[in-house]
Amino acid sequence: MIINYFGHSCFKIEEKINGENVSLITDPFDSSVGLKVPNVEADIVSVSHSHPDHANVSALRGKPFVVDCAGEYDIKGVIIEGIKSYHDEKKGTERGENIIFRFDIEGISLAHLGDLGDALDNKQLEKIGGIDILFIPVGGRYTLDAKKAVEAISQIEPRIVIPMHYKTEGSKIDIDGIDKFIKEIGIAPNFEEKLKISKRDLPSEDMKLIIFNNIK
Repeated sequence: MIINYFGHSCFKIEEKINGENVSLITDPFDSSVGLKVPNVEADIVSVSHSHPDHANVSALRGKPFVVDCAGEYDIKGVIIEGIKSYHDEKKGTERGENIIFRFDIEGISLAHLGDLGDALDNKQLEKIGGIDILFIPVGGRYTLDAKKAVEAISQIEPRIVIPMHYKTEGSKIDIDGIDKFIKEIGIAPNFEEKLKISKRDLPSEDMKLIIFNNIK
């Protein structure tokens, strides 16, 4: 599996499944973010909510299958579950609903929390449970901040944490940078250009923090 980060909440996850290369894009953003808009080919696109900085599907090449609702899906061998959540702490009355996505791909389980802004309840945690790789927003203001992100991580207990939705160079979004989160979680990060990983590479004991230093 290869994971690349385009910035904001957008990742490309690639894996060979049944002899076919399958690519999944999460939350493609538009030009309002200030970063280079992802213009890559995708087989599957997950959209956590309809805001333009997370739902710019038209920028992608190909004819991807778009998943933007709660429910269970099996697309090209990728098992997907969409889980309802909220974009704010007031049950969506401020910024609406948000979909958490769990992906099971060739023995590796991943969860992308989208623009989660509220604490996770037991039902959500049960559906997310047993995650290997967690993509979690940490920048605050519109989503979980550093402290609340760490609280969610302690509930989920993933093997690998990959933060997202934080301020990076060029971004126009008024949110916190990554430093607050690194300090709050208290784990020395591994900085990667991209992450190439297989099931046997997953950490068996200590949780690993991955931060991408090469936004595409």
